[in-house]
Amino acid sequence: MSLIGKTIEDFKVQAYVNNEFKEVSKEDVLGKWSVFFFYPADFTFVCPTELEDLANKYEEFKAINCEIYSVSCDSHFVHKAWHDASKTIQKIQYPMLADPTALLAKNFEVYIEADGMAERGSFIVNPDGKIVAYEVIAGNVGRNADELFRRVQASQFVHEHGDQVCPAKWQPGADTLKPSLDLVGII
Repeated sequence: MSLIGKTIEDFKVQAYVNNEFKEVSKEDVLGKWSVFFFYPADFTFVCPTELEDLANKYEEFKAINCEIYSVSCDSHFVHKAWHDASKTIQKIQYPMLADPTALLAKNFEVYIEADGMAERGSFIVNPDGKIVAYEVIAGNVGRNADELFRRVQASQFVHEHGDQVCPAKWQPGADTLKPSLDLVGII
């Protein structure tokens, strides 16, 4: 069953951000675009490469009113310890959400119960708290922040221009399509 259009459920979790612990809830998410970026675990191998990729693009996400929330089933204490131990993770300025009870992982349907960790899932949530795009991939394949950023931009565009759609590889400023009977069989 698809999660597209699903309103995210209420939550309240601890986060490690800007060298402090902070509570993050659904109310913090509403009113802006968000990416929930689930990954299996701290102190692993592929995960830090993905989180660094997002950290390098974080200012661009913020510039388009989109917050990044990385999420694993580790505690906020483990996030801090990883941050303190890893030069790569020290680059992160976005909130690292702690999900030790798997509340978020279960709500976004990426929890691997047998392993006690989350799949690699990326979810774009609009300002109304609805999931508008997502992907879940195998734990041994890293994701690309540039493509995720492009998908956020395309999601924002169609949110604002409901009569238009974005074709493959669309970038801001490129042509869009207006679905109509006239286009059927032409493209």
